[in-house]
Amino acid sequence: MSAGGGRPAAGPSLSKLYVNAVAMAAKARLLRTAPVLTLPSRAAEVTGIRADPAKLTEFQHLMGQPARDVLPSGYVHALAFPVAMSVMVDDEFPLPLLGMIHLRNEVEHLAPIQYRQPLAVRAWARNLAGHRAGTQVEIVAEVRAAPDPAVVWRGVSTYLARGVFLPGLDKPGLDKHGLDRPATASAREGFDPPAATARWRLGVDTGRAYAAVSGDFNPIHLSVLSARMLGMRRSIAHGMYAASRVIEGIGSPKPDAFAWDISFGAPIFLPATVSLCVTDRSDDGGGWAGAGFVGWNASSARQHFSGSVRVLPA
Repeated sequence: MSAGGGRPAAGPSLSKLYVNAVAMAAKARLLRTAPVLTLPSRAAEVTGIRADPAKLTEFQHLMGQPARDVLPSGYVHALAFPVAMSVMVDDEFPLPLLGMIHLRNEVEHLAPIQYRQPLAVRAWARNLAGHRAGTQVEIVAEVRAAPDPAVVWRGVSTYLARGVFLPGLDKPGLDKHGLDRPATASAREGFDPPAATARWRLGVDTGRAYAAVSGDFNPIHLSVLSARMLGMRRSIAHGMYAASRVIEGIGSPKPDAFAWDISFGAPIFLPATVSLCVTDRSDDGGGWAGAGFVGWNASSARQHFSGSVRVLPA
């Protein structure tokens, strides 16, 4: 999984949530209870969340950006993530948190957020659905900045519980015999890398560096040893590290309202060299309207992520 949280004034602790996830996984193995087919009926909500100025500055510098009073969109995600994660460790949540794969993010950043503003975050789960490799779910998080009651940031994160097939859910991407359709099976092989506009050289400590500023100390990101304990051959970069870094580097300074999306492909095993291509887009008047981007492994040409940024109407 990706992302994490700057420490909220009051609210869930990521470390405790991970411990709860481990306990829930062990309990599920022992009891082997029948799978739940519904999502939690209630939303999680925390108020009074504030950015830590020191962590915010470190986050901005890690993304290659100068310190500013306005919160980066990826940092808002990090602040909201513990609340979203608390939904996924709810007793009514039907999927195991550990081993969950981050598929994509869709974000609307609707207004600038100053670092001094106290935030209220509300999160809930929706759209439990079959996937050819398991079961997927969307976690929605909305952020409000006091004293304005309007939503200033909304994110939808899609996760996959690989190998978890809940009864009664269709599995897109499979034919009537339960086999991969040819188009799905060959999709990963069809990527033709464009000319790179940038290149990232990520050290083995990239996961630890992002964890330090985001609060997400998921073991798969921290070291080879801890990643292998969860079935990975090496540690991998946080998906939200890649998302935050590419989003912050596009369209600076940002417009007041913008949207972005990112879909994740092959994980970034650390250390790594990632090639990046950003294609700017202009509106009818010749001004900046957004950009498309794609990142891939510089050696193997396997695609790591792709997405876009676009200006929203004022």
